Amino acid sequence: MSAELQTSGYVIAATGLRAEARVAARSPQTRVVAGGGDAARLEWLLEQSITNDCRGLVSIGMAAGLERNLRPGTCLIGREVTYRGARFPADETWTARLKARLGKVELVGIAGTDRPLVTSSQKQALFATTGAAAADMESHVAARVAARHGLPFAVLRVVADPVERALPPAALAGMREDGGTDPAAVLVSLAKNPRQIAQLVRVAADACRAYYTLLGCHRRMGPGLGLIDLG
Repeated sequence: MSAELQTSGYVIAATGLRAEARVAARSPQTRVVAGGGDAARLEWLLEQSITNDCRGLVSIGMAAGLERNLRPGTCLIGREVTYRGARFPADETWTARLKARLGKVELVGIAGTDRPLVTSSQKQALFATTGAAAADMESHVAARVAARHGLPFAVLRVVADPVERALPPAALAGMREDGGTDPAAVLVSLAKNPRQIAQLVRVAADACRAYYTLLGCHRRMGPGLGLIDLG
């Protein structure tokens, strides 16, 4: 990307959940896509959203921590995304802009994954193979699409579940294909196994902490989630 930041057009924000999408949509000159955990669907939606006025793609939302020192609510800026041996570097100018605006944030590697990381051992294994600090299900898709179109790419993620935490089945049962939540499915899962309740409460509390951190980051990023400068 040119040293001069863009002053027109729009940025596409790739998210997994509709809650994340609502945060990103607050930024002017941003179009938001929620993939709902389906990589193929997200990639298709991103491709459909790109026009000549698109200035870049950003992956924004929550992430699973892979390093043990990352607690829920920790804000991360990705310097690169790793996926199945491929590496996608984030745009240096955009990344520096985000770092300057957000202040005390970690600059780290992000790993892409096609499935939720349910157990601690899955997170540890991904850390061992990639060295990435955190993982999500959207960054590698957005990075791949951006590279295909020669567009700048950036990552902003907040840790929602730490490396030692296992996700209860109810947490996954509630995710709909459009990135929304299905309370009825959560209740059905809890009815089958009530022992999940305490664990689900902890997961929800940490997700809430991550959400409000993400909201605070958004307020400081500016138009186009830090890419577009209205002067």
